[in-house]
Amino acid sequence: MASSAVIEDTRRDGPPAERGHGGNGPLERVTVNLIARASRALQRLVDTTGDSKTVTINKAIQIYDYLEEIEANGGEISVRETKDSDPRLLKIF
Repeated sequence: MASSAVIEDTRRDGPPAERGHGGNGPLERVTVNLIARASRALQRLVDTTGDSKTVTINKAIQIYDYLEEIEANGGEISVRETKDSDPRLLKIF
């Protein structure tokens, strides 16, 4: 069963082009339907970090954007699962 997360829009002033620009600017309300796996991952992150679901989702989107930008510019992302393991190429599908 999918679950939903809502990012609350507390300020709706200004034209649409000025909404949702992060920082301390206006917020954009988005309803997200999460598959069970994503919902569990979100809850694990909230439990681990103490961040709210809104903060966690915002961070995830920014990280995803950063990773996509690296790949779009011909770069690669590698990860080490432990400090002693070899780096492995991270692939995002």
